[in-house]
Amino acid sequence: MTRPLLPRAACLASVLTLAAVLPAGMAFAQVSPDQFPMQSPVGAPSPPPSKGKPSGPADHMPTPLACPSDPVDLPPELAAWTSRRPLLAARDTRSLSGAKIDPGKAIEGGLRPTSEMRYAQRPEKPGGSVSFGGLYTFSVADAGSYRVALGAAAWIDVVKAGAKAGNGKVMPSTAHGHGPDCSGIRKMVDFTLQPGTYLLQISGNAVARLPLLVTRLP
Repeated sequence: MTRPLLPRAACLASVLTLAAVLPAGMAFAQVSPDQFPMQSPVGAPSPPPSKGKPSGPADHMPTPLACPSDPVDLPPELAAWTSRRPLLAARDTRSLSGAKIDPGKAIEGGLRPTSEMRYAQRPEKPGGSVSFGGLYTFSVADAGSYRVALGAAAWIDVVKAGAKAGNGKVMPSTAHGHGPDCSGIRKMVDFTLQPGTYLLQISGNAVARLPLLVTRLP
């Protein structure tokens, strides 16, 4: 049987009676939030992840490629990559005589701060104030496909020398790629070139060193 509700006055009297019999300070004890946990407020530390469960993309990072201690085998057109000679780049077209590349022979290029560079044609990506660049020249005797292999992701332009200064033609690239795994070749760009003299403009490199090879493709 349902008990009848007590009149409001009776309820109030009961509460007052309870307060009178409890010790001082305990009549209306506050409830600690720890007893009834709620969703953590914004900025509160997250609970530690459960053991055995992935906590994010870092747990799925691929294993770095293990490269052999001996040099990897390279195709014939890139075989000279491992035998590089140092060669300092020119800062402008007037000092190109000491910055000549022989196709088929790799160099350990020395670059200059971007602030010192005076390019024949403004590079599409000249780089920031802390980057490096340089100018090299090379000659093509036979028409064909030529590849520029780089040890970094620098920007390059191949410019066909014109009859007048600043009147050169930027050659369009025909293919892009990366070198064989563990070879140290970061980037490769191909061009179709006719006999003549060409300017190789390098810009936007992160450091003042750049392994480099210009080679004819079979």
